Amino acid sequence: MSEAPTISAAAAGAIGPGRLILVVGPSGAGKDTLLGLARMACTDEPGIVFARRVVTREASAFEDNEQLSADAFREALARGEFAIHWEAHGHSYGLPRAIDDDIRAGRTVVANVSRTVIEPMRRVYSNVVVVAITAPSDVLAKRLAMRARTSDGVLEHRLQRALAQSAEPDKTIVNIGSAEFHARQLVQIIRGVRLDE
Repeated sequence: MSEAPTISAAAAGAIGPGRLILVVGPSGAGKDTLLGLARMACTDEPGIVFARRVVTREASAFEDNEQLSADAFREALARGEFAIHWEAHGHSYGLPRAIDDDIRAGRTVVANVSRTVIEPMRRVYSNVVVVAITAPSDVLAKRLAMRARTSDGVLEHRLQRALAQSAEPDKTIVNIGSAEFHARQLVQIIRGVRLDE
């Protein structure tokens, strides 16, 4: 069972003026692929920061995460190193406190998060944009089977979790075309540009 996300007491109050882009979506939707391409496209833009999640599950070549043991994660949490942390499917996740400094400095921070953190983060940060990346159920099933990440559990359970996920997005990208096209859509959102039709 997942626990509710926790935002540090030190982060209380509306943090701005920068934007916080929360990327959410079911497993297999292609979030990490699009985020990786968007990160490359924004390499020369110092006003855009891609937050690196800290996770206690096994690392994946497709994600830009920092892996910690459960004990090391708890120690980092005790030191106040996370702006927000949450539990999901037996693993711990956190975003580093540095995102608060970036947002206060007026930068745009992009983070891959659980849908469970949306409402708490909307209360703490003054300018939050939620981007849902999704795909049809048959596409999700195929992608999850190809990925075969053992730390996520049984494929059938993973797909059920994916289909049960919902969010209240400001923007939605249905990732069924080319990764490059949908990454350009994500970059437009990050830059605050209206999406191409």
